[in-house]
Amino acid sequence: MADLLAGFAFFLIIEGLVYALAPRFLVQMARLLPSIPPEQLRLAGLISVTCGVGLVWLVRG
Repeated sequence: MADLLAGFAFFLIIEGLVYALAPRFLVQMARLLPSIPPEQLRLAGLISVTCGVGLVWLVRG
């Protein structure tokens, strides 16, 4: 449970940094998202999940 909470805390830190350091970039990306096909967004999400699981597996092994 502690690892889950630590992971969630890191997620909040990274999200907060994006909003704090690059708000204009975030707004531009939000405007761009509707023009990206759902299949491409889905593929990007699956690749991100796969990389994240692989990284956790390497670190926590």
